[in-house]
Amino acid sequence: MASLIAKSAVGDLLPISHGSVTLREMPLTRITAIAPFTGREAATGTVLRKIGLDWPTPNQGVTAKSGHCLWSGRQQAFLINAEPDGLQDAAAVTDISDGWVALVLEGATGAEVLARLVPIDLGPRAFPQGAVARTSLGHMMVLVHRAAPQNLTLYVFRSMVGTAVHEIEVAMQAVAARAVV
Repeated sequence: MASLIAKSAVGDLLPISHGSVTLREMPLTRITAIAPFTGREAATGTVLRKIGLDWPTPNQGVTAKSGHCLWSGRQQAFLINAEPDGLQDAAAVTDISDGWVALVLEGATGAEVLARLVPIDLGPRAFPQGAVARTSLGHMMVLVHRAAPQNLTLYVFRSMVGTAVHEIEVAMQAVAARAVV
C-alpha cells in the first residue's frame, strides 16, 4: 500500500536571506476560514473568546497562545493554528489549510522590500503590530499580518508560492543592493 508523505509547498526554496532580510516558511497546523451566520456575530465572538481569541476588527488581527484570528474581508476571518471547536453553530467554517502557505519576511527592511510589490504602505507607522491587510502582491492575492515589529507574515495561495518567493527574492536583492551603494 502506498504511503502518503506531507510535503511543504515551498520545498527547498526557503529560507533565503539578502541584506538584513530573511524570507522563511512559517509552519501551519491549520487555517480555517470563518464567516458568522447572519445574526450570530456575537455568538462567534463568544466561542472565539473561549479559546483565548476574539473576532477581529477590520484590518486587525487578534493573537493569543492558541493562535491568531485575522480579519480577511467583510464578515470573514482566518483562524490560524487554532481548532475551531464550537464555531460550527455560529459560523460557516471551512478548513483551507491545504490551499495556503505562510511566508515570514523578517528584518529591518521588510516593509521596503514589499513596497516594491504591494500597493499599500506597510511601514510600521501606517501598518503597526497587529495590523492585517488583504491586498495584492504583484498579480496574486495576499493577506499580510504584522505579527511583530520586524516581522511581516504573508499568506499566499499554495499554487502561487513559487511565484511569490521569486518576486519577493528579486525585491530583497534590489533593496540589499541599494544598502551597499
